[in-house]
Amino acid sequence: MQIVFLNTFEKPSDNGAIVSAKLSICERDGIWAVLWSEGSQEAVSWFEGTSWQEMMIGFRHGIAVKMGEGYTPVVDGMLEEKRGGAGSFLSMLQCYGELHAKQELFEALREWRRKKAVSEKRSAYLVATNRMLWMISAFVPFTNEELLQIPGWGSQKHALYGQELLEITLQYSRETEFPLKWVAEKLEASAYRQWMYKQKEARYKNDMIRQQQKKRILSFVFEGGSMEELQSELELPRREIMDRIEQLETEGYDFEPLIARELADMPDTERELIWETFRQAGDRYLKPVLQRVYGEDSLKEKQMDVLYERLRLVRLHYRKSVKQTAV
Repeated sequence: MQIVFLNTFEKPSDNGAIVSAKLSICERDGIWAVLWSEGSQEAVSWFEGTSWQEMMIGFRHGIAVKMGEGYTPVVDGMLEEKRGGAGSFLSMLQCYGELHAKQELFEALREWRRKKAVSEKRSAYLVATNRMLWMISAFVPFTNEELLQIPGWGSQKHALYGQELLEITLQYSRETEFPLKWVAEKLEASAYRQWMYKQKEARYKNDMIRQQQKKRILSFVFEGGSMEELQSELELPRREIMDRIEQLETEGYDFEPLIARELADMPDTERELIWETFRQAGDRYLKPVLQRVYGEDSLKEKQMDVLYERLRLVRLHYRKSVKQTAV
């Protein structure tokens, strides 16, 4: 294979010696490979395949893992984060929150979130994310002004939950103060760097999972699979699968065979009514289409998620037809 990229990494060992490693990207006959070797050990393959995009995701994920373990590239600049700037300061607050969260307060906040999510019949993360609760438990705001300095805790969330949350935080003590500008100085550079690599590692791992899911969706669908079979294969909610299919359709993939299979039992009159409603009301929002096509009485008798999925499938076909007509 021809080496198209090569870099050396170093890491201090426990006995003070320097451990050296090499990372290379190689290519032969359209096949890409990412190889990592430590010292005299045999090279380990992080990726091998024809996709440049998948290769780069595997490359970056592997780098994030190794730099999180303490390796430093001799040729610097890969995955490095600049300290400074609004975005960087936000990540510092998030990092400090995760590293210094007060466990007892965090658990109290999480229990409050659980009860609130149940009472409002919504997902817990929509009330507040774990990252937000970590920061609140680390910085312990006592006033409205202080709580509003927590990244992500905006005026809308504050109007809904602010007073309830402050009733909890006021029961705990704190050693730090607001405003939070001191975090940039107090946060250890090495801890922040390691945390950043862990964030990148998680992001690139998620990218790899999405790439694998994309390949499975495309191969499964074009081999004649159904939505039900695809849901079983991927172990994902059908709504999320539809989100992925709509995204892939915008990338140019053809899902007409799947649409035809899924809507084979749909009466022509129902399809024509949906089509005409799209023409008149537009296809961006599905709720008015749902109400007009199926009526309020019918909606009470049918599963809403099933009807929305049918509308989304018809919309894919409708949009493709409109695009072809425009051309």
